[in-house]
Amino acid sequence: MAIFYFIAAIIGWFIGVYGLFKKAGIESWKAFIPFYNTWLIVEKCKISKKWFWLQLIPIAGQFITIWITIIFVMHFGKTNLIHHTLLVALPFVYLPYIAFDKNTRWGGSETFKRYKKPLSREWIDAAVFAIVAATIIRTFIFEAYVIPSGSMEKTLLVNDFLFVNKMAYGPKVPQTPLSFPFVHNLMPGSQRPSYLKWIQLGYKRIPGYDKLNRNDVVVFNFPEGDTIINLPEYGSLVTYYSLVRQYGREAVVNRFEDNIIVHPSDKTDNYIKRCVAVAGDTLNVKDGLVYINSVQQPIPAYAQRSFLVHASKAGLDFDDLKTSYGIDIRTDQNYNEYRDTINAYFARYGVAEIIMTESDAATIKKLKGVTKVEPVIEPYDAYAAQVYYFPFDSTNYKFSRDNYGPIYIPKAGATVQLNNTTLSLYYRAITSYEGHTLTQNNNEFFIDGKPTTTYTFKYNYYWMMGDNRHNSQDSRFWGFVPETHIVGRASLIWFSWDKGLRWKRLFNIIK
Repeated sequence: MAIFYFIAAIIGWFIGVYGLFKKAGIESWKAFIPFYNTWLIVEKCKISKKWFWLQLIPIAGQFITIWITIIFVMHFGKTNLIHHTLLVALPFVYLPYIAFDKNTRWGGSETFKRYKKPLSREWIDAAVFAIVAATIIRTFIFEAYVIPSGSMEKTLLVNDFLFVNKMAYGPKVPQTPLSFPFVHNLMPGSQRPSYLKWIQLGYKRIPGYDKLNRNDVVVFNFPEGDTIINLPEYGSLVTYYSLVRQYGREAVVNRFEDNIIVHPSDKTDNYIKRCVAVAGDTLNVKDGLVYINSVQQPIPAYAQRSFLVHASKAGLDFDDLKTSYGIDIRTDQNYNEYRDTINAYFARYGVAEIIMTESDAATIKKLKGVTKVEPVIEPYDAYAAQVYYFPFDSTNYKFSRDNYGPIYIPKAGATVQLNNTTLSLYYRAITSYEGHTLTQNNNEFFIDGKPTTTYTFKYNYYWMMGDNRHNSQDSRFWGFVPETHIVGRASLIWFSWDKGLRWKRLFNIIK
């Protein structure tokens, strides 16, 4: 439908301008020469030439072309809001109509000068300009984002407000352009989608000034968020696909049929994680430590994981830890409850599990009364590997949270073998992200109905993990992030709040 709309809009615009040129005393055939036609409109209407050049800016220039066309029809006396709304929404109908309407005549600059905007129109024009300008900035330059969960602690804290740089990797052209301004996927205060699917565009990205590198902190569209159970307690918290793996598709559909919705890829929830592996890398996690291409990777300075602390039954003095050593075990509103629970475990068992950074663990290990500090390593569990850990294939991949891989991250142009072992790894990438059908008949594989033993990837893929490694829903749970889902690089904390302003976090560069 989208392609037909745009074709109709383009054809209708040229036909309309052809007829209007004739009425304005411009040679009609010149209407069919791209850009030259708008140059003639700018000259005829005595508009500053800078607007002609500004319309050459990708994406934003299209809005300027629309504005130039509005100025043009105003010289024909079409000055009210209804005319301009029809021009924007239905150019393929409106422009040809007025071009061949006998009552529409060129009025020139005198007609244009006689028009005085009412106050209401001034406000409407100002509001439309502000919305369009803010939308362009939000879509193509940067966007504000707030941290909703603790998956990136302590690099990023809950209620850190960020600027996401969309120019770094290149801004995406909106794939679902008909959307309520400043709202991502659901209308405020409701579970209703904030967008229309009437127009769906293919994936396009304007070139950026940098590439996505390992250890970048990245905002992206949640890959498993394309199909969700649209209820507050589910959504991206308890995903549709995880329930299907546990209970089967039929059971989930029967229970939630009226609440299942399918988001376009650019309207899935935004996630923020650290990119630990890029396209072409081979990733391995051994005892919680990440290895890329067999090389152990540095641990981010503020990354956390769970440690077992063996200590006296008196427990730990968390206030002293904070004042004497700068160790703040937890920063959110549940701080008191969390430390009380830990000390209750010390009193009863002499051991407790604490989420903290590597440096904090090394400091606590030296404290009086602490006998041992060791990282928690999750053992392999067949059910967990089948249900929770990508690629959900416990027969071929005996993965756990802390021992995972090796796994190859697909790269555009790279070819992989298709067999019973690799099928579970790459099935979703081939079908959901790259848009093919993939079927199997015994040991034969068919892509788009054609037999094959290999597949060559179209896109680059990335592996994302939270810095809070034992409290993060990340690629270990849902797999690869395709380049089509990358939103931008998290660059700056501009505000931070938790029971008050966190002054030390303001204007921090994200590393």
